[in-house]
Amino acid sequence: MPTDLPLPQFQSQSRTPLDRGLDRPISVAELFTIGIGPSSSHTVGPMRAAFDFAQRVVGQAVTAVRCDLYGSLALTGRGHATDTAVILGLAGWQPERLDPDAAPAILADIETRCRLPLAGGAEIAFAPGDIVFHPREFLPEHPNGLTFTAETADGTLTETYFSIGGGAILRRGERLAAGNVAVRHPFGSGADLLALGDATGLGIADLVRANEEAWRAPAETDAFLDAVRAAMHACIDRGIAQQGMLPGGLKVRRRAQAIAQGLSGCVPGSNPAEVFEWVSLWALAVNEENAAGGRVVTAPTNGAAGVLPAVLRFYETLVARDCDQATRGEGARTFLLTAAAIGMLYKKRASISAAEMGCQGEVGVACSMAAGGLAAVLGGSNRQIENAAEIGMEHNLGLTCDPIGGLVQIPCIERNTMGAVKAINAAYLALRGDGSHVVSLDAVIETMRQTGEDMRSQYKETSLGGLAVNVVEC
Repeated sequence: MPTDLPLPQFQSQSRTPLDRGLDRPISVAELFTIGIGPSSSHTVGPMRAAFDFAQRVVGQAVTAVRCDLYGSLALTGRGHATDTAVILGLAGWQPERLDPDAAPAILADIETRCRLPLAGGAEIAFAPGDIVFHPREFLPEHPNGLTFTAETADGTLTETYFSIGGGAILRRGERLAAGNVAVRHPFGSGADLLALGDATGLGIADLVRANEEAWRAPAETDAFLDAVRAAMHACIDRGIAQQGMLPGGLKVRRRAQAIAQGLSGCVPGSNPAEVFEWVSLWALAVNEENAAGGRVVTAPTNGAAGVLPAVLRFYETLVARDCDQATRGEGARTFLLTAAAIGMLYKKRASISAAEMGCQGEVGVACSMAAGGLAAVLGGSNRQIENAAEIGMEHNLGLTCDPIGGLVQIPCIERNTMGAVKAINAAYLALRGDGSHVVSLDAVIETMRQTGEDMRSQYKETSLGGLAVNVVEC
């Protein structure tokens, strides 16, 4: 795809990293959120930022609002629906509560009347030109920056936000809140997890489950995990049921339904040669839904949302198919809790933002999480789980993020099928060993971080390099 923008060498820019929360406990509810596609950092995060800003200025006689998008949000924002996400957020919508099917009508009404109900209340004048893209300008703190300015009778109110990955946001001037949460088993590294397991005799999932009691009762955590599991399976089924072209102009046709029809005469697992076709189908279905702006589970991002659901369904459909529903349900909880523990390490020690790390921070992290989760439900020890997670990332190091047209479609959709298959392979490789290995999970996370820092910015969700410029759109 030709571009009229130069290929600037942003990788050498001076940047002050945002607080990664090394000393802050992270809940499983931060790793898995139910939202809308196509991107957690470019759609969900900006919508949350816009919603937050609207709540801050509502009631202050606002007459107009402007949003300036910087860096990666500007470079791929149109393909990631960043502009429409901002509009919806300003209008009082949150990704968790918005019906994706209702969004087009809401946006059409705002565009037709040039009026926006700020925070869902009093209307202000608003036009598409009130969202300004600055593709050549990166804010110093993070590649995903956006600034809101509200005009009032008394002057202007301005706030800058950063979408830091997985739908999480941070307002300029604030650090990631440490809070007053004291968890039972604090950990900041894979080594910590293994030491805690040795000291307590608990598995990784049990350590996380105990920590979650700092936020809510165990029954509530189970209910949350069950809701995440149900949403993942629903997204697979919904994706398989759909057909037609994905939005955005690349003319990418949905393939999940046709693949499912080709496998319809087979029972999953009856033909070992088709196992990975089923896994690929499940991942493909989720990411086609994500690309269409449907409801997905951010796990840990939207661009990588298909990896964990596909591996979870592999476990439930093929590994635990002879188990009763209660056993499969408890296995799913163990899978998700273990995967969350691994995801927490990446959030604490590196990043899950493709704008910072490339796709190794999205599909690579999801692959690592899924590998550890699968190893856990297959009966792996803590060290085998840690080994599986390490293998999952080791073979995704250096994975770039160069989406064609700025859309979460090519290579993103197929890449999730690769991540799911790699995760399964990593889990079984780890289970064939005794947990001892040369490269630790901590070492591979640090390597991912260093690789992301060294990676040229055109390969980190800017669509300025790689496939994005070497494949011409038709």
